[in-house]
Amino acid sequence: MYCSVLSATVSGMEMIPVQVEADVSDGMPQFTMVGYVSAQVKEAQDRVRTALKNMGISLPPKRITINLSPADVRKEGSRFDLPIAAGVLMTLGRIPPGSLRKTMVLGELGLDGHVQEISGVFPAAAKARELGCTTLLVPAGNAAEGGLVGGLHVVGIQNLQELLNYCCEGKMPSLPSIENQKKEDGKEPDFSEVQGQTAARRAALIAAAGFHNLLMLGPPGSGKSMIARRIPTIMPPMSEEEQMEVTRIYSIAGMLAKGEGVRRERPFRAPHHTISPQALAGGGKQPSPGEITLAHRGVLFLDELPEMTRTTIEILRQPLEEHRIVISRVSGNYVFPASFLMVAAMNPCPCGFYPDLSRCTCAPGDISRYLSRVSQPFLDRMDLCVQVEALSYEDLHGEERCESSARMREKATAAAEIQAARYRQESIHFNSELKAGQIEKYCILEKAAEELLEDAFRRLRLSARSYHGIIRTARTIADLDGAVKIGVPHISEAICFRSADKSIWRI
Repeated sequence: MYCSVLSATVSGMEMIPVQVEADVSDGMPQFTMVGYVSAQVKEAQDRVRTALKNMGISLPPKRITINLSPADVRKEGSRFDLPIAAGVLMTLGRIPPGSLRKTMVLGELGLDGHVQEISGVFPAAAKARELGCTTLLVPAGNAAEGGLVGGLHVVGIQNLQELLNYCCEGKMPSLPSIENQKKEDGKEPDFSEVQGQTAARRAALIAAAGFHNLLMLGPPGSGKSMIARRIPTIMPPMSEEEQMEVTRIYSIAGMLAKGEGVRRERPFRAPHHTISPQALAGGGKQPSPGEITLAHRGVLFLDELPEMTRTTIEILRQPLEEHRIVISRVSGNYVFPASFLMVAAMNPCPCGFYPDLSRCTCAPGDISRYLSRVSQPFLDRMDLCVQVEALSYEDLHGEERCESSARMREKATAAAEIQAARYRQESIHFNSELKAGQIEKYCILEKAAEELLEDAFRRLRLSARSYHGIIRTARTIADLDGAVKIGVPHISEAICFRSADKSIWRI
């Protein structure tokens, strides 16, 4: 007897539908699996056989063949355990034929027959709806995640007995709540806690408003990491489309907390400086998202930038330019989204105190070698560079209250709304995404501002990328001021932030 059950597999960021075909026929008793499957998928035959046995269902002494189609797509993971078990039960007559029509089935089996949670249910649910399915049958722990996609009847089961009850009697298992979990992590970090650092706070606001990459240089303990960790609190809220993109990524990566629902807060990723290139970019035999993709629509914070390997730093050049990362394998190219706000922090020398010669103990050659670990092409991609000075006693004990994250977020959101209205006919969202051809159309400079920019271009010997970066940054500064045209103050501030690194890298 032959039957088929619909499932799906992950390929990069895509879900590919898979038909799990089961056939029981006379012949030498054996359990065979075909269809370009990994060793992990092949192990499903032992899990299924044992789970059925522990439910009191013994497989007949016949030839059982399982085919996962299409055969040219590699299948990974344990998500096929449940559809394989359902297919076998259907061929044995324990499940009525047609009871799983227009149903996508996903889930891992334990040896006792319990159905365990898997990753990637959210994009699988979206694919099921796209294919015209009416029902999604998943582990009970994933039911809330599957329920985030409207237009589907989600059935969450805890064990194979519930599968039999549902298919044979139409008995619905109890569903867990689909409401979002509320964070109980305590007070959110706030910019009002940052002492002093007026220039750095201003740079952070500009970066958040226009999604401009930011590099902070300063001695140890000056507050670079503190500022970076508060940038997500002032960024404009994500749109519904962006929320779905981020939720999809974290679902595929298996990083959605149970019952979390749609991720509404922008991601903040801060990998250690010893991270490998593969962990940063993503990879593996079957590529999975790396830190670059996990920071999509949020912040990627790289502390101690020169301590990272040169190869790791240079990997960032493509995603910073194209807002995506392409991983090539023999089986094909895998494209992962990578539209993130890059925030980097570093000391200006190995000891951290240059250019304060009264405290710096580094030789000029040591400083030069340290700074050379960060290439000029990478620096060109940083729209904002700010020197974070050491705090004075007055900064630490002053009574002046710094602006709160809520107030800064209002300003950034207002600027983001201006950008959204301006680019409603384009495929971009923020000023940082402007291409060279679009800059001329949307970034109108006053005559005096144009003359100032020309003078800076010649004096600072800027590259074309730096030139365009200054205009994009000035456009954001003008949006924060509510100005239609880019004036001298906007260009002047953008040039200051763009050239702040010159005094350090001049050595």
